[in-house]
Amino acid sequence: MGSVVSFRDRINRFFYRNIIKRICFKLDAENVHNFFIKAGKFLGRHFLTKKAVSLAFYYQRPILEQDILGIHFKNPVGLSAGFDKNAELVDILGDVGFGFAEIGSITARACEGNKGKRLDRVSKDRSLWVNFGLNNKGVKEIVSRLNGREANIPLGISIAKTNCKETVNVQSGVEDYILSLIESKNIGNYIDLNISCPNAYGGQPFSNPKLYEMLLKEVYKLKIAKPVFVKLSPDLDKKAIDKILDISYKYKISGFVCSNLTKKHRFGNGGLSGKPVEELANNLLKYIYKKTKGDFLLIGVGGIFSAEDAYKKIRLGASLVELITGMIYNGPNIISEINRGLVRLLKRDGFSNIGEAVGADLK
Repeated sequence: MGSVVSFRDRINRFFYRNIIKRICFKLDAENVHNFFIKAGKFLGRHFLTKKAVSLAFYYQRPILEQDILGIHFKNPVGLSAGFDKNAELVDILGDVGFGFAEIGSITARACEGNKGKRLDRVSKDRSLWVNFGLNNKGVKEIVSRLNGREANIPLGISIAKTNCKETVNVQSGVEDYILSLIESKNIGNYIDLNISCPNAYGGQPFSNPKLYEMLLKEVYKLKIAKPVFVKLSPDLDKKAIDKILDISYKYKISGFVCSNLTKKHRFGNGGLSGKPVEELANNLLKYIYKKTKGDFLLIGVGGIFSAEDAYKKIRLGASLVELITGMIYNGPNIISEINRGLVRLLKRDGFSNIGEAVGADLK
């Protein structure tokens, strides 16, 4: 069976890189993104198309399964927030092979995002330049889309503050987050507070520890009955991280997503994904895991293009990993390839379950 799946993945990789990618990379990146959202919606509507996608991409082994914070993950590879902004792909993501997915980021008000060019490829750096500005349909419409529906994988709900002048005021920004949290309390398996979007009006105010505590104090009052994560910027200094960690202990945060896009680049506005953020994200993972001795669950994001990339994050403390850019450059077959590679690497190192490898390089 393993040789069949390996052959399947090689065929998929060849077809994507030599045909689909060559065509797509000649076209506008945002238009291509929108096309694949529409294609994914169509494929997710029908039993036969879902089955065909599963046969083409799905891979699973017991060694990859984990029960974390009351949530069962069939494998550790998730779709990062920022791809399925409006929860349009939840019916197909599990068939593609993802072990979980984050939708959004969702904001209290519908938002068109930033004007002008908002997405581009930086191929020589294996990166994406992103300046969407949190475009989404708003929490009410997205929640109504998900109410009463059961996804076949765990869903994280990424919540950000609306990208507009009104929410630059700190109190208004806090209220914006709280409204989204209240509206979305009955959907998804966990919450991810996105305080680190690099391309929204007013910057990243809640990465400031004092303002972060203001936000968490109000979030804590809601007594949310599911895990709450916080998505951090890879550009934070250690002093700010230490303060954020202390505040997070106080208000019972479950974990962190490490990390968002980096603003340390040559393009002015927006943020970079992929390989330019990898080392920054890995350093953040390593620092938090060592500092807290594994008290927080960590999700590693940034620069995952192979099983080795994912495994490095796991050994640095990540229990789960997420990607987008690696899938855009290597195709959806990358999910199966990473999971197959993780099985190989775990067995090579004598682990019987992926959870045993978490933080192995720091113990």
